[in-house]
Amino acid sequence: MLIYPTLLAGGLGTRLWPASRKSYPKQFSNFIGDESLFQQSARRLTSSDILEFAPHITLTNADFRFIIAEQLQAVGIDPGPILIEPEVKNTAAAVLAASLFIHAQNTDAVLLVAPADHLIPDTTAFHEAIAVGLSQVEIGKMVTFGIKPSHPETGYGYLETLTSDTDLLPVSDVKKFVEKPDLNGAEKMLATGNFLWNAGIFLFSAQSMIEAFVAYAPKTLDLVSKAVKCATSDLGFVRLAEQPWSMLENTSIDYAIMEKAQNLVAVHYASKWSDLGGWDAVWSESNPDNSGNVTSKSAHAIECTNSLLRSEEGNQQLIGLGLDNIMAIAMRDAVLVAHKDRSQNVKMAVDILKRNKIAQAEIFPKDYRPWGWFEILAIGNRFQVKLICVKPGAALSLQSHSHRSEHWVVVEGTAKVTIDDEEKLVSEGQSVYVPLSSKHRLENPSEHQVTLIEVQIGTYLGEDDIVRYEDVYSRT
Repeated sequence: MLIYPTLLAGGLGTRLWPASRKSYPKQFSNFIGDESLFQQSARRLTSSDILEFAPHITLTNADFRFIIAEQLQAVGIDPGPILIEPEVKNTAAAVLAASLFIHAQNTDAVLLVAPADHLIPDTTAFHEAIAVGLSQVEIGKMVTFGIKPSHPETGYGYLETLTSDTDLLPVSDVKKFVEKPDLNGAEKMLATGNFLWNAGIFLFSAQSMIEAFVAYAPKTLDLVSKAVKCATSDLGFVRLAEQPWSMLENTSIDYAIMEKAQNLVAVHYASKWSDLGGWDAVWSESNPDNSGNVTSKSAHAIECTNSLLRSEEGNQQLIGLGLDNIMAIAMRDAVLVAHKDRSQNVKMAVDILKRNKIAQAEIFPKDYRPWGWFEILAIGNRFQVKLICVKPGAALSLQSHSHRSEHWVVVEGTAKVTIDDEEKLVSEGQSVYVPLSSKHRLENPSEHQVTLIEVQIGTYLGEDDIVRYEDVYSRT
């Protein structure tokens, strides 16, 4: 049976700040291994000797659409349909949108919906669990996946099953969903033997999901149906209609459907799984050394125990001396130092920064764009210096600025530069001046990346000081 793998890739991952932020959340970063969590998730949902998967469906927001396409192509995976949510409305709307979209193409379609930021190392065991779930879908069930708890975890929701012999049975009926407990509640649930961690992964037929919304959330069904029916194509992406989407409630699929469904079962999964929901999880999944330490390439532990030391900048050295149960994550623009037991409270730091309107709360040092990325190196009252990288064949929009001039110095490759009516090639070591209010564009016509230093000078240096006249990414 063909399965349509559906990845939910719009999460923010604030508990992994400062390496995960709203502008570039955790699913797109490499925390474990050489690939991002999103790339690992996509690889995990490709065909094997056990299962056959269709091309991926991904739900995300407009800011991440090019990152998703690029990361999938980088690991040789057909991006498939990428559905753009006009705004965040939680998982109920996203799951239904994917179901309606695929049901219109194949009324017998089966979807596997999974977050794009989980860590599941054993793909074969996971596929075997999905195969068990497929046997349940064939008899009209909707399936969730429950993880056999290894300890009293307070960072996960739980599933209460009707049986206490979860070690023996591969499938159980779900009695109820339980929100993240305190430590005492988690210990009690672990002792009973009939509770599983809620992985937030679901397997179902598109028809069953649509029927569930008919029964339990008809208003949501009406609005999402309109958003899918009136969707538009945008550079190969599917942009869901904004007006009906804006009227949706912010509701999870658990609350809207799964807690009410009478045909829901849980497939037990006993192999390794983590939602990588905090730095303590990164520490435990990174194979601590004999002293219990995990260090990145540019971090060093001296007489430390049970600590995580991670420097995200290759030339920035992080030294831990005499630490125990400490997590220290250093980036160029922000540093987190906390006791490992406080991993679930990192969001408090983000909230404080947001209240004080400090950009590091949500803005990543590198600002990823469809054409490449830029990073701010220095900023003053009337100047700003950026490092800009333009991908092969990419081009920035034809634009002008009302409050600043720009000076570009190419340090790698050859750029094609347009300033008003003049076009010219600017090679490594050469520079060009862009006067205030001039229409200009930067392009990379080569097969190699172009890197340049941009110096902005003016009375206002914000990213909103842009008037776009032409843009290959439809941002005009």
